[in-house]
Amino acid sequence: MKKFSLHLTILVILISLASQSCKQKGDRGIAGIGDPIDSTLIAPFFEEYPVLKKYERDLLAIYRNYEYSPIWFDEKGIIEYGNSLYSKSKDLEEQGISAIFPYQAKIDGIFLEESKNKLKNTDAELMLTSLYLFYVDKVYKGIDSKTTTTIGWFLPRKKVSYTGLLDLLISDPKLQNGDSLVLFSQYHKLRDVLKQYRNIEQKGGWSPIALNPDIKSYKPNDTSDAIRQIRERLFITGDISQNNNSNYYDTDLEVAVKRYQVRNGFKPAAVITPEHIKDMNIPVNDRIKALVVNMERCRWISPEIYNAKEYIFANIPSFEMKFFRDGKVELDSQVVVGDSSTKTVIFSGKMSYIVFSPYWNLPKSIIEKEVKPGMEKNKNYLESHDMEWNNGNVRQKPGKNNSLGLVKFMFPNSNDIYFHDTPAKSKFRKENRAISHGCIRVEKARDLALTILKDDETWTPEKIDAAMKAGKESICTLKNKIPVHIGYFTAWVDEQGEINFYKDVYERDERLAALLFYKE
Repeated sequence: MKKFSLHLTILVILISLASQSCKQKGDRGIAGIGDPIDSTLIAPFFEEYPVLKKYERDLLAIYRNYEYSPIWFDEKGIIEYGNSLYSKSKDLEEQGISAIFPYQAKIDGIFLEESKNKLKNTDAELMLTSLYLFYVDKVYKGIDSKTTTTIGWFLPRKKVSYTGLLDLLISDPKLQNGDSLVLFSQYHKLRDVLKQYRNIEQKGGWSPIALNPDIKSYKPNDTSDAIRQIRERLFITGDISQNNNSNYYDTDLEVAVKRYQVRNGFKPAAVITPEHIKDMNIPVNDRIKALVVNMERCRWISPEIYNAKEYIFANIPSFEMKFFRDGKVELDSQVVVGDSSTKTVIFSGKMSYIVFSPYWNLPKSIIEKEVKPGMEKNKNYLESHDMEWNNGNVRQKPGKNNSLGLVKFMFPNSNDIYFHDTPAKSKFRKENRAISHGCIRVEKARDLALTILKDDETWTPEKIDAAMKAGKESICTLKNKIPVHIGYFTAWVDEQGEINFYKDVYERDERLAALLFYKE
């Protein structure tokens, strides 16, 4: 993480310096030599290649910055980054991208001696710049921000400067794999797993495990042909190191089963249920689709998110929240998120204060749907639920039975979402924890308060415990606001390098996949 932040800082500095140098006429040492580009030839180029028209504005901005000097050719021919760009653009499938550059044959003609599709010098120059813009859009930026907003993604989108990035990549051959500078580490981890799963697919994937409807589960020491099939299935994905083709449920298989369960959003247990087998039977191409979809989500993430000294990241499908400090996980907690009708919103905020022994101010929707009908049936409904009227609204009094528990963590936002404790601890034992009204319940709420206030001498653990049990609301204003990011990833490589797949609880993957899996 620190290495990535350093690279990002270097990127910003170099882009600034390079942008200034490009505006100075004379020998820039990166754009090559030759006559300036005739600007009057740019419009006819886009008329001849209309599919590239959408890049015209950005292409013009690049050449204005370079004072219309050639970018891709010098006295030796095509510059080093031009060859690198061509090589990477030919293998977009590796990046989980199904699109193809619309004039690939013309690009091939620039690089391949045997090709008959030779372009004039100016057209070759402009075609390569268009290829660069295409590659940045597809690999570094992804689907446009307007579209991602319509599908409910409100995390900050990454900003990429076409001109600044190009100047940097051309000026320093050591940085020509710009992927590592513009895409954060999770993207590369998912890309590696994508390669593994495509290899599995090429070898035939895995066969469905036959499920006997008369058998409710399998447990250690059972014998069955299905157990042999399960062993084979787990061997293919590396959950078990050896496949002895045994139909006996032994200790090695038990360890592998638990490993698989943890990686796929289940509670680890020795018993294999039909639900587990149904999950194992998900075809490999569906897993590949999940990897590609989540790589796309990674493209949208701003690297700046991970520059903070401390931040909190909650992933809705994994029902998990992590507190990071100095690039390391300092606290990991299970959470409960909104159900399908009251979805938790994907967005970023800044945690600014903590409330101990909080009141719960009930949303009007709950008052209308639950409280008022309850009052009609029971005149003592409010009193029996420790509730009271407050300026025309209903609130629940502080205490151990309060629905927010003993503490809540506030990062003010228009969605009225926050983290909070809960008295219903049994909910964290559920595998599907998309059951709240939208806010996020934190299993280790006390630990989160202790971790956040770790370096605040005025809030000792004893004082925190006392405030949580006081039965009277009190507020702790944080000295430094903490970034909070709520994301949605159904495939994620963890700190141990294990790929984890989670259920698509809000059914967002298919909609995104529909936008991705087409050819251009």
